[in-house]
Amino acid sequence: MNLTRIVKKTMLGLSAVAAAAALVGCGYNNIPTQQEDVRAKWGEVENQYQRRADLVPNLVATVQGAAIQERGTLTAVVEARARATSVNVDPSTLTDPAKFQQFQQAQDGLSSALGRLMVIVERYPDLKANQNFLTLQSQLEGTENRISIARRDYNQSAQAFNTTLRVWPTVIWAKTLYSGEKPFEYFKATAGAEQAPNVDFSGLAPAPAAQAPAQAPAAPASPAAQ
Repeated sequence: MNLTRIVKKTMLGLSAVAAAAALVGCGYNNIPTQQEDVRAKWGEVENQYQRRADLVPNLVATVQGAAIQERGTLTAVVEARARATSVNVDPSTLTDPAKFQQFQQAQDGLSSALGRLMVIVERYPDLKANQNFLTLQSQLEGTENRISIARRDYNQSAQAFNTTLRVWPTVIWAKTLYSGEKPFEYFKATAGAEQAPNVDFSGLAPAPAAQAPAQAPAAPASPAAQ
């Protein structure tokens, strides 16, 4: 009798192990695993955008100190930063097309404003030689590169998760135990991002031309020369 019970328990244990192995083999764990990966990649996107936002105040203050004429561009940068940091982001943002688009538009708006500022700086040699500005510019350029990489990595992770929701055999779990999961949104290229920012300097007064030194009046001719 005891032997029979032992055999039954052993068989039940083996059946449980076999069932667990079957679940793993069918991709049962793929959906939550990839979902966590997407969220981790998104965290890096947020981290890099926050790093950029933290650089902007010092950058604006440095440029203001150079007494540039294009004050409207500085104002645009400050306003764009305010919009970019005011968009509320939470996990639901990643699956909500409207919220995700709002977030991307706000961040792309700051990218555009900073791009125009960098074009304007080319007109000010003293500012371009300012060590503090050069340091900030280098940090900003590095951050923009990291943002690009973070967005790419997020898109790749989101694509893997979204594919898992649709392909066999993981679609079984997507339709049953994970039926509430929605596909993640992607970052899209900004329209016109391949073009350099257009800044119009036509309304600005040109820098005054350097004046030639005054010449001494000619000496009167001597009587002997007349």
